[in-house]
Order: sequence, then structure tokens, then C-alpha cells
Amino acid sequence: MSKKAEAGFKIFDHILVPKHEILSKEEAEELLKKYRIKPYHLPKIKDTDPAVKALGAKPGDIIKITRKSPTAGEAVYYRFVVREK
Repeated sequence: MSKKAEAGFKIFDHILVPKHEILSKEEAEELLKKYRIKPYHLPKIKDTDPAVKALGAKPGDIIKITRKSPTAGEAVYYRFVVREK
């Protein structure tokens, strides 16, 4: 995971920012096949989001977000990167 600094601040070092990862093409295909969905069915995240910019993700990428959960331990979310208009 890239920890590119924006304006001197490393976003992924902040305690409130969960782990973000760009899925590989194979991982994305497996996810979409598993749930029988298309990428646009996933919740969207704009390419201007600071975490997306720090990762270097491009529109069309799928981001895996892993958050800590008090009840589940970890909760995984997926977002589809879209271009801000």
C-alpha cells in the first residue's frame, strides 16, 4: 500500500482511517463472480477522495476497505472508484 503524503500528511497513519487496498484484476473478477454483480452495483467512491488519491487508484478500480468492528472484529467493504464530474 502506498503511503503517499498529500500536503505533508500521511492519511493512512491516522487512527480513524481504515485499511484501503486496490484489488487486483483477478481479485476483482472473483469478487464480482462470487456475488454475481457488475462493478457499478457496488457503492461508489470518487477519484478525488483523499484515500483513493493516496493509493493511486483510478476510475474503474475496486477498493477493499477493512474496518475494525467492535462486534465482528473486522468488517470488509468494497467500493467502485468513479470519476468526479
